[in-house]
Amino acid sequence: MASTSASRFDGATGKIKTAASTLYSDNQSLIAEIRKALNMIKEIAVDLERDNQSQKVKELENTVVELLAAHEDCSHFSSAIKSVGDRYQPTGELSCFKKLFEEEIVKLKASSSSAPQKDRITRQFREAIWNVHHAGEPMPGEEQEDIVMTSTQCNLLNITCPLSGKPVTELSEPVRSLACKHVYEKKAVMLYMRSKNPRSQCPVAGCPKLLQAEKLVCDPLLLFEIDEMRTMSNQTARTDVIEDCTELDEEGND
Repeated sequence: MASTSASRFDGATGKIKTAASTLYSDNQSLIAEIRKALNMIKEIAVDLERDNQSQKVKELENTVVELLAAHEDCSHFSSAIKSVGDRYQPTGELSCFKKLFEEEIVKLKASSSSAPQKDRITRQFREAIWNVHHAGEPMPGEEQEDIVMTSTQCNLLNITCPLSGKPVTELSEPVRSLACKHVYEKKAVMLYMRSKNPRSQCPVAGCPKLLQAEKLVCDPLLLFEIDEMRTMSNQTARTDVIEDCTELDEEGND
């Protein structure tokens, strides 16, 4: 009888973990779509600013703020679903999972570090609008260094794989650890984990988190953020070329 009960609980735990994993993946896709929408809104706002339609630009900025709030809620939801799904053990109480989930949401909101990301995206939106008529000039209250910092920031914690040495933008099969959020080449990290079995610590210097194969994922949000980093790198490269040409012109005039 006890074995039957244990088997039933094990089956329930497995189903919960599978459902949580599916929900997490679906929600990451939604977060990626929100990020794409934010970029699209920024491009539309830039076009409107060129046409001096300031009121419509302001309305779009308000939309950005609302989407960022939804983005934050979805991020908390994803993290809570994954966390609770991984450690859930049935206790016989029907409300057990719901209670754990709600407690995890509260904990995540209390320790949230999403404010810098929200500020970054909002500032990038405002800078894009500002640059339509004031390219190269700092926005009011900002220094030139602030522009560089904001325009080159992204959400990826590491820009190269600590194992293969390749830039993240060149990885053929990127995966991200759900434990520490570092990104690796899939083949390289799997080989690394086999060589370090049973305890594989994240190879990024100073990171204490342990790696687990089931917690290395490649979801739509990761692919979007890598593509976002690739776009930023290309924009920075073009800016550097323009600046170099400007300097050469100035030297020629001297």
